[in-house]
Amino acid sequence: MTDGVLLKEIQKDFLLKRYRVIIIDEAHERSVYTDILIGLLSRIVPLRTKKGLPLKLIIMSATLRIEDFTENKKLFPITPPVIKVDARQFPVTVHFNKRTPLDDYVGECFRKICKIHRMLPSGGILVFLTGQAEVHSLCRRLRKMFPYRSKQEPKVAAEKDEAVQETEALKAFKKSKPKKNMNLPKINLDNYSALPVDEGDEDREAGVDDEEGEGSDFDLDLGDAGSDEDEESDSSLPLFVLPLYSLLAPEKQAKVFRPPPSGTRLCVVATNVAETSLTIPGIKYVVDCGKVKKRFYDKVTGVSSFRVDWTSQASADQRAGRAGRTEPGHCYRLYSSAVFSDFEQFSQPEITRRPVEDLVLQMKDLNIEKVVNFPFPTPPSTDTLIAAEELLIALGALVEPLKTGRLTVMQKAKLSCPITPLGRTMASFPVAPRYAKMLALGKQHDCLQYVITIVAAMTVRELFEELDRPALNDEENVVLKGKKGRVLQMQKIWAGQGPAQKLGDLMVMLGAVGACEYSGLTPTFCERNGLRFKAMMEIRRLRGQLTTAVNSLCPDVSMFFNSKMQPPSESQVNYLRQIVMSGLGDHIARRIRPEELLDDAWRNAYKTPLLEDPVFIHPNSSLFRQLPDFVVFQEILETTKMYMKGVSSIEPEWIPALLPQYCHYGDPLEDPPPFYCEATGRVKCHRQSTFYRVGWPLPAVEVDYPEGLERYKYFAKFLLEGKVIKKLGSYNSILLSSPVTMLKTWAKLQPRTEILLKALVSEKADNLSSLLAAWKNDPKYLLHAFCQWIPEAAHADVTKAWPPVSS
Repeated sequence: MTDGVLLKEIQKDFLLKRYRVIIIDEAHERSVYTDILIGLLSRIVPLRTKKGLPLKLIIMSATLRIEDFTENKKLFPITPPVIKVDARQFPVTVHFNKRTPLDDYVGECFRKICKIHRMLPSGGILVFLTGQAEVHSLCRRLRKMFPYRSKQEPKVAAEKDEAVQETEALKAFKKSKPKKNMNLPKINLDNYSALPVDEGDEDREAGVDDEEGEGSDFDLDLGDAGSDEDEESDSSLPLFVLPLYSLLAPEKQAKVFRPPPSGTRLCVVATNVAETSLTIPGIKYVVDCGKVKKRFYDKVTGVSSFRVDWTSQASADQRAGRAGRTEPGHCYRLYSSAVFSDFEQFSQPEITRRPVEDLVLQMKDLNIEKVVNFPFPTPPSTDTLIAAEELLIALGALVEPLKTGRLTVMQKAKLSCPITPLGRTMASFPVAPRYAKMLALGKQHDCLQYVITIVAAMTVRELFEELDRPALNDEENVVLKGKKGRVLQMQKIWAGQGPAQKLGDLMVMLGAVGACEYSGLTPTFCERNGLRFKAMMEIRRLRGQLTTAVNSLCPDVSMFFNSKMQPPSESQVNYLRQIVMSGLGDHIARRIRPEELLDDAWRNAYKTPLLEDPVFIHPNSSLFRQLPDFVVFQEILETTKMYMKGVSSIEPEWIPALLPQYCHYGDPLEDPPPFYCEATGRVKCHRQSTFYRVGWPLPAVEVDYPEGLERYKYFAKFLLEGKVIKKLGSYNSILLSSPVTMLKTWAKLQPRTEILLKALVSEKADNLSSLLAAWKNDPKYLLHAFCQWIPEAAHADVTKAWPPVSS
């Protein structure tokens, strides 16, 4: 089962009495939920032992940093035994480069593969690169250099013609030359050292030219023979090249496990998805660029960026191990041993690299209030935990801590806020807290089916294929261009017309999922419209899961999975925009005004509360040309610029009305004056506000009158006027003072104003519901205070009819 499933079981039964042995495998991947699980199990195991129901916990990994567990006394007070099992693996000879290419590592990979394919015995090649674009780029170069044409696979006419021409040319070439028996050079790989000869003279920089003698081993320097770019393709040595990355369609991923066509050598160009969890049969040679693309998060702003960085020594060893699964193999590292020695020993655990609000909410739901004291194998920083708690408080998932008192008490309260009922509801959904808040609000106005679909699409990510990637060949380039045009057209249709367009990218997501489900969710539909079939299947699964969760929490809703969902109405689109804004309240951006432009590069840019630099709507967004004044976004991704993704337009007047926690309010306005709202039974007023931290002025909106003595005075005025209780209005003509006296600066001069005010304050009666509650407890409440405002002759009648509400 997944770690998340077991965590849910712990919520129901903390001691996990149904289990006698728990094995956590691949623990080195150190996912956030695995770390929480290990921390909880470190407490459950001794508790079970005390109760005479021992539980055995086995943590398994090939490349785990053992010290995080054996030397962490907070986690395991008694050091657990460590058992090392020798791997049943064939020997792998590791070859380092003498020079380390810093920039053109893809070119270095290409040259290395060409050398291996031309000079070494048969065996599959596995190449590690950092991302999808690099994989496709290298696949295209290799297929061009060592073309392979399958007779079985269907082709477009142009591709067939090209294959026929190449075959005829090859036949003519073979007839024109006398046949020779070609023997590949025999290379004794045992002579290679795992380290270069001159360890101390190694160059860590790619720019230094290091001449080698003629007898030098080819794997130490591939640059002397010149670039392979200008060489003609060699169809006599066909290479069966396949890409492999996580976003690749499953049926295309499965191709790497099948034997290559006879007469060809398999070459798999992969990202680090091939590093640990799968074994590709027949791989004998691994080419490791030493790099990995990681997502980095700014701990304060939450901005994420993908950066290519050196991998860890443990990951490099995992990559090398792929070559020794079925026979002895070789790993060619495109960097020097000196650079390798500078790699960090292990990759940083995920929990230290990303925001942890989802983790904190789940732990609070497990009644772990002081998350900072939890025995993490590797704890997240205190700043990250504080940022997570602040967000959860703003979302209403945690109780807001005290704002007054001693500083030390306030700081402690800040990291031990208990969960609210809304927080428990949010924790029931298997999505991020921001999205869970949207689901909690989605019941209104029949918007729930749309909110579930939007949340599922935002959670799964990467709905659309990457069509800007390098094509594998010229024919695919033509296909990609055509598909890109069609996808842009479909996205315009899915974005809707009129008000629907203001929902922006989320409307496109909603339209895409709706259209895909309506068509029966077929691979053909996804392929034609640039949608990832795997992502759409995942969205369907998550929609079903969320629908089940909603029904279990609110049985009266009776939600069902609707594959023929109709588009939302105009009013529903507005409600959806408000619901999305309520969940993403800290992700609001305002378009930079002309007078604020510091640089021409800031034109059409937006400002966010936490970032100094401008952010931009992504060119692929449906709102790219509309540029609304205020937007809410799913995330900011830094590439050449900082781009907002998942953008939706919002109205500025919604911010103070729906997100008061993010606003600083001014004093209540005198025009229009405060008033009593019969619908809510509360005193209302209009207030201007500014958005927190940045001071953006927001329109004046109608809100509850701020807490304090003034609110009691206004409530008393409206009570005397008969606006709160209609029956009291019948005494207006005999009141000894005007109700407006309650608001005068000299009101204290009249004892009756003070008596009424003190009576209201004593029961905190500044709204209708609290007043009715006070009368329920004491039917004579306020009788004495009200009698001060009317002639003595009327006291008997008032006393007889008190309280002035029907029982």
